[in-house]
Amino acid sequence: MIDWSIRGEEMVNCNCNFGCPCQFGVLPNEGNCEAVIVYDIETGHYGDINLDGLRAAAVYHWPGAIHEGNGQMQLIIDKGASAEQVAALEAIMTGKDTVEMGTMWFVYSAMSPEKYPTLRAGIDLDWSSEDRTGRATVDGIFDIELRPIPNIVTGDPHRVSIQLPNGFEFRHAEMASGTSKTTGGDISLAFDKTHAHFAQLHLTGQGVVSA
Repeated sequence: MIDWSIRGEEMVNCNCNFGCPCQFGVLPNEGNCEAVIVYDIETGHYGDINLDGLRAAAVYHWPGAIHEGNGQMQLIIDKGASAEQVAALEAIMTGKDTVEMGTMWFVYSAMSPEKYPTLRAGIDLDWSSEDRTGRATVDGIFDIELRPIPNIVTGDPHRVSIQLPNGFEFRHAEMASGTSKTTGGDISLAFDKTHAHFAQLHLTGQGVVSA
């Protein structure tokens, strides 16, 4: 198994209520699960291939809960990545060289038999997990914007975080409200003020690395 490691941050927006039922072992409130995700890789490698500074994204659709399968997925890789780097990120993000159920990428891929061809695109982003604000544009594929969840009475920013000591994606994430829309690619999605989160990632083929 090829040794790999990824450190970075992710910004996620899905179609469910704030907090995301998946995080609590509950079925999706809309009956299905859809999401767009952007990854900003600070440092990483796949064997001898350096992945520092790259960005990637993904679009997912499942007709029911993720664990029920029958999903669709499409990866988008930074247009500045080399062919070797693209192949390395594809391997990581489709669960190769990963222990079973070790990462969310393994699970998402295993539950998505329909994999559309990987796309190349510029990925522009600006975000602050501390402020729970951010935006990203994946050229020609999708746009995503995150804001703090508003207090239901005052409208002031409401701060909520989730701890997952045994999670396969992150250990800590800051919750937010997200709005996204696909503009291209093979999966069409649109969300307005639904669950979103920011999370620091440290993953290897063995799973999440605890701080």
